[in-house]
Amino acid sequence: MLHSEKLNFISNTVPKLLLQLSAEAKGKWGVLNAQQMVEHLINSVRNANGKSIEKLITPIDNLERVRSFMLSDKPFKENTKNVQMPDIPAPAVMESMTQAIDQLSIELQDFIKAFENNSLDTFTNPFFGDLNFEQWTHLLNKHFEHHCRQFNLL
Repeated sequence: MLHSEKLNFISNTVPKLLLQLSAEAKGKWGVLNAQQMVEHLINSVRNANGKSIEKLITPIDNLERVRSFMLSDKPFKENTKNVQMPDIPAPAVMESMTQAIDQLSIELQDFIKAFENNSLDTFTNPFFGDLNFEQWTHLLNKHFEHHCRQFNLL
């Protein structure tokens, strides 16, 4: 998938797909309901657009290996454990699924704006290190595809 196709997928296709889900829908794996998953995506985009500053938690010795996976076309496995997420998820914060999807769209617009003047600027992903616009777009695409598969949207 080309860079522009990935950007279109995350910013246009996914928000439309998410509208098919009820807030309480359960995925094929994991503990998040649909609205919690959307709010999880919002948090990841807030990291990508620089609003949520994260520190690298991956040991430097492992960084090249995990970045190589991240930049590949290999999907995240089902039930991939995110060490930053509790085993019992926090309740949804937003009033509705629609509000969460609208917020996701806003964060994605802000992601594009954050790199408007310099696509080589970077923000630190806690797992994969400093990523520029193209790398973030690739990661967000991989992450969004993972959750779309989880909820039978792809």
